[in-house]
Parts: sequence; C-alpha cells; structure tokens
Amino acid sequence: MYRLLSGIFMGWSLGSNDSANIFGTAVFSKKIRYRTAVILCAVFVIIGALLEGQGGMHTLSGLVDQTANSAFAATLAAALTVTLMSVLKLPVSTSQAMVGAIIGIGILRGEVNFSGLTKVLIAWVATPLGTIVATLILYPLVGALLRTMRLNIFNRDLILKWGLIIAGCYGAYALGANNVANVTGVYTHTGQLTVFQAAALGGTSIALGALTYSKNVMITVGKKLVRLDPYGAFIAVFSMALVVHTFAIVGVPVSTSQAIIGSVLGIGILKGVQTIKIRTLLMILFGWIGTPAIALMFAYLIYRSLLIYTIH
Repeated sequence: MYRLLSGIFMGWSLGSNDSANIFGTAVFSKKIRYRTAVILCAVFVIIGALLEGQGGMHTLSGLVDQTANSAFAATLAAALTVTLMSVLKLPVSTSQAMVGAIIGIGILRGEVNFSGLTKVLIAWVATPLGTIVATLILYPLVGALLRTMRLNIFNRDLILKWGLIIAGCYGAYALGANNVANVTGVYTHTGQLTVFQAAALGGTSIALGALTYSKNVMITVGKKLVRLDPYGAFIAVFSMALVVHTFAIVGVPVSTSQAIIGSVLGIGILKGVQTIKIRTLLMILFGWIGTPAIALMFAYLIYRSLLIYTIH
C-alpha cells in the first residue's frame, strides 16, 4: 500500500497548483478572502470528485496497461513535476504531467494506446480555445444583462461578490470531477483501489493541497497576468468551470490552468492586448511545454530504477 503515497502526493501537488485557478482571480479582485476561498475550494473539490470523478479514470488508465509499479512511478513523476512548477509559482497542467509520465513508462515498455492519446491531445488544445470563446461570448452578454437591471453600486457589488463565490464553488466542483482521475485513476486499473475509493482519496488529497500551499500560484494567476476587476474575475472563473465540467462529463481530464489562462486571455483581448503581461504569459507557456517533457523524463527514470531494483 506504500505505492498509494505517490497518489496522495500527486493530489496534494495538484491542489496546491490548480486551486489557484479556481479562486485566484476572485481573491485578488479583493472580493473573497484567501482563507474563505481555499476552504470553499477544498469542500467542493471533494464533492465533485465523489459525484463525477469516475469518467476520466477510464481514459487515463487506458493509455498504458498499468501495474502496481507503473502506477506508483507515474504518479510520483507527475507529482514531482507539478510540485517543481508550484515552487516556481507557475500554474501548469496536471493532466499534461500525468499523461507525460504515463507515456514515459509506455515508451520504456514499448506500449502506448495512441488512439486514447489523440483524444487527450485534442482536449488539451480545445480547453484554452474553449474558454477564450466562452469568455468572449459571456463577458458582453452578462454585462448587458446587468445593465438592464439598473442596479445601484451597492447591489451590483453584492451580486458580483456572490457571483464570484458561486462561480468559484462550481469551478472547484469541476476541478474535483475532472482532475481526480489524474491523482488516483491509475490505481483503479491495477485493482489497488475501487473507483469510489480512488475518488475519495484523490479528492481529499487535492483539498489538502489547496488548504496548505496554494497562495504562490494564486498570485501568478490572479495578479501577474492580467489585473481583473470583480466582474472580469467572475466571467473568467465561470467560463473555466463550464469548459472543465464539460470535459469531465465527456471523460477527459483537462487542465484547469489552461482553462483559466484562456479565460483571462479572452478578457485581455476584449480590454486590449496591452493589458496582458507578456513576460508572465511566456513563463506560463514555458511551464505548459516543459511539464509533460519533465514528467516523461522523471517517469522513465523512476520506472527504470524500479525494474533494475526488482531484477536484483
């Protein structure tokens, strides 16, 4: 059972990195306190994992036939990669880390399900594009709706505050439903965990990461890429939640980091490209490219070491 520790570590690293995508923009629009945000995130991540977390588990576990050792190596490699990126304060794709790790093991074993991989790769491209489109549609549409309501400043502020809370809770639910597969999905294929056990363990470990080590990445998402007002923050998180939840229903784990960055970029396009901080964007893009490559390398080395140790 010690092999499950790498899954718990993976969940913690995912929560520390990806929870920033849920409430980062809300926290730094100064409508929600950080402590309130991470507690809400932790609760709704667990609910999402338990209710809808099973779909993506079948997709990931089907990329390569898993053994107890390969599951351990893949989750440990992905967790190390995401933790490294969290230390660097970069929001990255845990889905990319996990898939990169699984492919690294598949290369060593000479077996990769390329049809399943194609489905995942298409989803990676569609995720940020989907949230950009959703943001470009929702931003003016919801804005027009609010203007027809003729709200005073106090009521508008109250609606936006509760809108941010509801959107954040929905985003956390979508994170749990979609990304718990990245944490413990491989263990269902090896028979070490049932689907319910995997969802419960994965969701809890994600929540723990959100509660203990999410603030640094939250600063990057909420403050350093594009400064958002409360309305922009609401649209960004709601668009992200819609797209991520859609992929959870389809059964493909995708990146909340790519989703929220797509949302924020969509708002940057509407407000003017000059509002986007190009240096921060380039750092995030570097993280996206480097994440699967680093995870692949870690997984290859860890699994190869396990094989050598087993032989001897």
